[in-house]
Amino acid sequence: MRTSFIAALLATTTLAAGTAQAAEVIRIGVLNDQSGLYSEFGGAGSVEAARLAVEDFGGQVLGKKIEILSADHQNKPDIGLAKAREWFDTQGVHAIADLTNSAIALGVQNLARERGKITLATGPGTTRLTNEDCSPNGFHWMWDTYSQAVGTARAVVQDGGKDWFMLTADYAFGHQMAADIDRTVKENGGKVLGQVRHPLGNSDFSSFLLQAQASKAAIIGLANGGTDTTNAVKQAAEFGITSSGQKLVGLAVLISDVHALGLENAKGLIATTAYYWDRDEGSRKLGERFEARMKRKPNMVQAGVYSAVTHYLKAMQAAGTDDGTVVAAKMRELPVDDLITKGGKVREDGRVIRDMYLIEVKTPAESKGPWDYYKVQRTIPGDQAAIPLSESKCSLVKK
Repeated sequence: MRTSFIAALLATTTLAAGTAQAAEVIRIGVLNDQSGLYSEFGGAGSVEAARLAVEDFGGQVLGKKIEILSADHQNKPDIGLAKAREWFDTQGVHAIADLTNSAIALGVQNLARERGKITLATGPGTTRLTNEDCSPNGFHWMWDTYSQAVGTARAVVQDGGKDWFMLTADYAFGHQMAADIDRTVKENGGKVLGQVRHPLGNSDFSSFLLQAQASKAAIIGLANGGTDTTNAVKQAAEFGITSSGQKLVGLAVLISDVHALGLENAKGLIATTAYYWDRDEGSRKLGERFEARMKRKPNMVQAGVYSAVTHYLKAMQAAGTDDGTVVAAKMRELPVDDLITKGGKVREDGRVIRDMYLIEVKTPAESKGPWDYYKVQRTIPGDQAAIPLSESKCSLVKK
């Protein structure tokens, strides 16, 4: 009995300590993959982007110091949820950002909803975050599977790429992307000539690429991400697929992937991005400051962390409280305006609506130097890059 009493007392004391800490400091956690397949998506760069946002905001809000915490969830839902629970319950964390890995993001968003906390998802792709599993305290920044599949496919087909062949990662993320591509290509007058599925973390794409090459499809779509995408692109270059006229369209490509591949391998690759460091003055400013610290330009996930944390802090300041429910409502009211986003808005389902950009990777001869990698082919209006509210299954959307 005495042992149980002491344990309960310690738990209460720990929780009280966390609450006291929250009263004195605003803590934002960055939870992502920092050592595995998707470590280049956000990783340490997302942590630094969050710190830059805090510095630009002045280091404090509502008279309280702002701190950034970080952790590696190792792409394991149990580790990710345990860390989020610890942060919320004992560390006084008010919001968690990045959340690369859709399964972990969904679990943490549900936990945050229960705790009255905020999630700022920039890394995961699943549309469930703002669709079936939407939360009044959950926000999805920059990109999702709809923007990358539907937005990209519509733009590519409109530019003449009507015949497709799909290389698809054999799990939920890849399946959803491929299904969205198939529907969009057909709706816009194109056709999908075939599809092959490959294991997650695949190293040898030769047989899959040979099937794609034999199809003679104008476009080879890559419904995968991380090292799966870079391996496929590199091997396609080795087989001479792109030099023979077929185009690769990557559906989850980041500039860090292109940097790792090199322009000789990545040239001609088509993708959609929500951020490119050389697009305008604000984007260049963030890119230069980030590079001074990280020795590389930020990708759209990392830039998204900067934007999301900035907007969260602006909303907290405007709301006059750190209460998550109140701040979340204010985030939906305020326009999204920062170094990389102008005239953006947060919909009722938590999806951030902002323009995106269809890009083509430059050839080595076209590039003027390191990180000068993209040609912006066209702007995809924000309302074409997100699931229409008329099709939404989110309980927060008024019908």
